[in-house]
Amino acid sequence: MSQRATLEWRDGAIPVSTRFDDPYFSIANGLAETRHVFLDGNELPDRCVPGFHVAELGFGTGLNMLAMVLALRETNIPIRFTSFEAFPMSGEDIAHALEAFPEARSVADPFLDVWDQGVRFFTVGPVTVEVIEGDARETLAKWPGEADAWFLDGFSPAKNPELWSPEMMAEVWRHTASGGTAATYTAAGFVRRGLADAGFAVERRPGYGHKRHMTVARKGV
Repeated sequence: MSQRATLEWRDGAIPVSTRFDDPYFSIANGLAETRHVFLDGNELPDRCVPGFHVAELGFGTGLNMLAMVLALRETNIPIRFTSFEAFPMSGEDIAHALEAFPEARSVADPFLDVWDQGVRFFTVGPVTVEVIEGDARETLAKWPGEADAWFLDGFSPAKNPELWSPEMMAEVWRHTASGGTAATYTAAGFVRRGLADAGFAVERRPGYGHKRHMTVARKGV
């Protein structure tokens, strides 16, 4: 059973989780970081074909999902997007957070209109979205799906180590299609080792902004 996120607002614009003492997105430019880490890190949208499946640990404000919608505006390729979230934000808080990113906010109404009604399966542009609430350590293990690309976007490994454990990385590998990829903003050694031990080929790449490195991973065919 999920619990509602509890927030503080930094500078009136940046939501910070009081549970994990960590902001939901980059203080500099969260949308640009999403594009660098999660889209470029997974070679998206170039790899997208009808039915392509993106999965995510940590829905947060929905910014990553909306970045995917924006990336598909020209091609309109229909894909699936599954996100695992233990502490969902309220629709009001999400809308307030997205004010920092007018481009993303401009396509957010289809899910904001139904979010506070408890709807967790919806379509935004060409993206069919399912948000699975609850502790991902339990919900991912029970998930029958496989992703072609993973956005590993939990709170910082130092603040939220449970979401980055070797057991979680093994579940991510188990729920990744052959040839599938994963990307994350963190280059923490124990996260990279967990991905490698799970079976991924792991690579460290330049991070976004002040972050020197990020991590990408690929499952063999």
